[in-house]
Amino acid sequence: MQNKKMKTVMQGAFILTIASLVAKVLSAIYRIPLQNLVGNTGFYVYQQIYPIYGIGITFALSGFPVFISKLIAEQDSEAQKVKVARQSFLILGLISLALVVFLLIGAPEIAHGMGDSGLTPIIRCVSFMFVFMPFLAVGRGYYQGVFQMVPTARSQIMEQVVRVAVIIGVAYTAAHQNWDVYKMGTWAMSGAVIAAVVSTLYFLRLFRVKIFAPIQGLSRQPLISGSYGKLTKRFFVEGGTICLFAAIIILLQLIDSFSVKNGLVAQGLSNGAAKSLKGVYDRAQPLVQLGLVIATSFSTTLLPSLTKAVQNRNQYDFKRTAQSMFHICLAISTAATVGMVTLLPQINQILFGNTEGTMAIQIYVVAVILASLIATYNSVLQSLNIFRPAIFAFTIGLVVKLALNQTAVVKYGIDGASWVTVLSLAVILGCMQVRIPAYLKGKLHLGWQFFGKLTVASLVMVVSVTLMRWGLLSLLPDLNRIGLSLVVIVIVLVGILVFATMSIELRLFTIREWLTIPYGKKLLKKLIK
Repeated sequence: MQNKKMKTVMQGAFILTIASLVAKVLSAIYRIPLQNLVGNTGFYVYQQIYPIYGIGITFALSGFPVFISKLIAEQDSEAQKVKVARQSFLILGLISLALVVFLLIGAPEIAHGMGDSGLTPIIRCVSFMFVFMPFLAVGRGYYQGVFQMVPTARSQIMEQVVRVAVIIGVAYTAAHQNWDVYKMGTWAMSGAVIAAVVSTLYFLRLFRVKIFAPIQGLSRQPLISGSYGKLTKRFFVEGGTICLFAAIIILLQLIDSFSVKNGLVAQGLSNGAAKSLKGVYDRAQPLVQLGLVIATSFSTTLLPSLTKAVQNRNQYDFKRTAQSMFHICLAISTAATVGMVTLLPQINQILFGNTEGTMAIQIYVVAVILASLIATYNSVLQSLNIFRPAIFAFTIGLVVKLALNQTAVVKYGIDGASWVTVLSLAVILGCMQVRIPAYLKGKLHLGWQFFGKLTVASLVMVVSVTLMRWGLLSLLPDLNRIGLSLVVIVIVLVGILVFATMSIELRLFTIREWLTIPYGKKLLKKLIK
């Protein structure tokens, strides 16, 4: 019976992981046709406000639901689970109300701070998605807390499909009807509100039948953690930490929204030129997001093993699993980053029609390695209910970004903003390493031997990819975007094969780590043959 339940949980976790990957991929790739349809300035308008939406979706999709599911899973009876869901809904309702009021009233000041008063209606539009945050977070959290992952997975896919469809439809209409970029931005952001409404309707039956329905004896159930004050504190400390690290790149983008365009104007560019160049800088976002999806999806396959080791208090399995997570995460993120940096002139041309901003994007995508490692570090620490090192590190990293960003933009343009993003993430990673408890440092040590092997494998891949790119582009000059796409796909496949072969030759991964990676067993067999 226990094995059957565990099998159901694992299947649900797998479904939820796949749904999250699909949602993240959709959230990344739609921005490519969006930029192609509305241009750099239209893309700038959308990306200026996107971090506000991104924070809201993190709260409702991957932040508070995870925390609420943990609270619900801790309860013994069904009445207690419902009580927790109601308490969580009330707390999130107050937080949501405060956010909506703040954004509606403060929209003109926020837009002014971003250096563009035309953004005011877009900020007000996106604020309404926070109205639905309590329904989405509690609905998803409740189902995950009772180990039913399919409803959450369906709602994630549903929400992203609706939002992306609205955005692309708006962008197409705006391009053909010659809409003003701010009108386009407002209608595009309405997709977030429409998607939130659709997802909320999906959870209405749960609230009507279960959470808001009268249950006998419910009023006599004690408040968990003793009081609303203590529960609210847990929401901000534990739930807030999960949200912050899920939104780490988005929060750095929010700082960019207030400083990059203003810094470019202070550098001497006209308003129009600064908006267009900020749109070029924002091209890095979908690439980084896709890189993070690839890197973290492989390492998170080990999270159930890590949780099991913690529950069983098995230090040996914990250390082995944690090290495997770091090995896989660092190797995959490094390969993805190095590959993107090497091929970025061509990737930029294929996706966005020209090579503007290539250097800034190349610098920015280094964030994939750092952000992936930070996410893995945070997963390990959260499995042990350790939060303070993460909060401390995150605070210092944000301070670095806030303090240096605009000055760097004034001096070095968008390249400066990219460097400061990378520096901020490096500071966060370093602070986490310094502040973690002493007994964990030995367990989370990767070793110089691993770094050496990874460096060799990456260098061989870079040389192979560079030579092949030079050869193919010399033989096939003047390719259009479709032809260049086919060439790059071939080069990427060769790069993956070279990196995988070198990983086996150098014994970069253990056999156990290869078997953990999706399709790792098949790849290992083919390459060994």
